[in-house]
Amino acid sequence: MRGLWLALLLSIYPPGGGAALRGTGDLGVVIERADGSVLLVEHSHDTILARISGLGDLSHASVVFSRDARYAYVFGHDGGLTKVDLLESRIVKRVMQSGNSIGGAISQDGKLVAVSNYTPGGVRVFDADTLELVADIPADFGAAKPSKVVGLVDAPGQRFVFSLYDADQIWIADMNKPRQPVITRFKAIGHLPYDALITPDGRYYIAGLFGDDNMALLDLWHPEKGVTPILKGYAEHDEKLPVYKMPHLEGWAVAGKQALVPAVGQHKVLVLDTETWQSLGAIAVHSQPVFVMARPDGRQIWVNFAHPDNDTVQVIDAESHKIIKTLHPGKAVLHMEFTPRGEKLWLSVRDDNRLQVYDTATLQLLKQLSAKKPSGIFFTDRAHRIGL
Repeated sequence: MRGLWLALLLSIYPPGGGAALRGTGDLGVVIERADGSVLLVEHSHDTILARISGLGDLSHASVVFSRDARYAYVFGHDGGLTKVDLLESRIVKRVMQSGNSIGGAISQDGKLVAVSNYTPGGVRVFDADTLELVADIPADFGAAKPSKVVGLVDAPGQRFVFSLYDADQIWIADMNKPRQPVITRFKAIGHLPYDALITPDGRYYIAGLFGDDNMALLDLWHPEKGVTPILKGYAEHDEKLPVYKMPHLEGWAVAGKQALVPAVGQHKVLVLDTETWQSLGAIAVHSQPVFVMARPDGRQIWVNFAHPDNDTVQVIDAESHKIIKTLHPGKAVLHMEFTPRGEKLWLSVRDDNRLQVYDTATLQLLKQLSAKKPSGIFFTDRAHRIGL
């Protein structure tokens, strides 16, 4: 009888007081691009918890998280969509949904995962639980083949918004009836939209244009007003430089009533007024910026750069627009991510096979972790952000 009671107690109160149980709020995923693997990390103590392999080609990969932040959805360059259980450190399911994908988003209610594809061009939408295909939206625009799709984000109202690179268009997909999406098309928005973002409040969708000297803005509160060009002529007086890497607009720094934006092919960060979307000037920086990212409180802006100057990171004071620190973390700094409250920043140093963690108050290096060709870093607080 004593043995029976002991077994019962152990089933209710496992050894260690249930130490195996944990939350997901401080977890994250780091892409190891060369090995088709991801690292499961936690930023309370800055440690690596597990390596999960078998995710295919991650040479250009991104991640979103489930509503409860238990699962990561990894979008691979080879068209693979992989659902990863963060608590069990394992792949739940993997589907090859296209030949070449470029990113994805999760819907406002957390029930739908959308993937933007280069090959075949378009967006495919999946059930977040089962990865069953729910909707297929080819990016047809009258040409011989569909357009490549870029800049896919989730928007309030159970909508996805994305840009058609080859068609010079922006589309809104209303997913309130998931198997019958309603598409609103905006044509002639500017030449070659290469990436896009949605502002933190979910109101404005902004596409960068590789073929024009401006950007395209869509007010999602008033889509009937159409697309408005902004920052027209921002580089007309600058020397035309070769573009070594297109900047990622998702890394725009929105800090208070200003946005700080990487200038395509220029050694500067543009400053915009987020109420009027007019230029407030520019900040000269080390080289061609790729990510321009604001600390969660908006006080600091961290910038990394394209090859061949991607060994450098600069920190800008958002109030004065002065560069307050130039760091040299190592070869090929590819990505940065702040902890939710901004006290630390993680960055990946691909060619030195390491991750670095910085104190954002002192700008001092706190820790280094080994990783195999790391690139993207994604923390679970993204589960509660719009458009990321």
